Amino acid sequence: MSAAARLGLTATSLLALLLLWQLAAWWIASPLLPDPAAVVEAGMRATRTGVLPSSIAITLGRVAASFLIAMVVGSAIGILLGRSPALNELFGPWVIVLLNLPALVVIILCYVWFGLTEAAAITAVSINKIPNVAVTLREGAAALSRDLDEMARVYRLGPLATLRHVVLPQLVPFFAASARSGLALTWKIVLVVELLGRSNGVGFELQTAFQLFDVATILAYALAFTAVVQFIEVGLMQPWERHAGRWRR
Repeated sequence: MSAAARLGLTATSLLALLLLWQLAAWWIASPLLPDPAAVVEAGMRATRTGVLPSSIAITLGRVAASFLIAMVVGSAIGILLGRSPALNELFGPWVIVLLNLPALVVIILCYVWFGLTEAAAITAVSINKIPNVAVTLREGAAALSRDLDEMARVYRLGPLATLRHVVLPQLVPFFAASARSGLALTWKIVLVVELLGRSNGVGFELQTAFQLFDVATILAYALAFTAVVQFIEVGLMQPWERHAGRWRR
């Protein structure tokens, strides 16, 4: 299927969704389900006051910091556990415990232990994401080609050269999977963190709109931030994945 055909199908699907939304809003005729025009108006009003773009920028900053920390730490842990059966037996259960720890518990504990600070917020989000990255990269590192490992030993590649030229290229699909799921999970947790303990950001604005039962503003913020994250996925994540995986062609 050509790119134009895919774009046409996507546009048709989005138009159908808007039509269903509009019909549902007409049918219910309640402020609890505003129509698309009311949501756009709420978004434009928040944009004119500067609150919406500033809130999105603040939240994106927290998402970026938490995401980078989780990817770096989680990848290192996952590769170590996947490459060393002994380390996996010793520390693997720790990762599983953290993986199953409720995100809300981690957020509350970080706020209790470190206070309602920016560092506590980013730490809470990072801790929630690190186990997911570690598990994904552990499985990838455990499934690496043994033939390529033997080749690296035959050519006497050092540990750093082996990591760069043998291990990391094979882990690109796992990095991409972790990054893609991590981005979606991270921004959702950031919103909860902001709702519970920060005085700015999209999560804080959603809490304010909830207290006022302002559904139009809630949907406006949700759609605006979702659009930004989708732009990051299409404009950054997918090109990086294609570039990093070009060696497979």
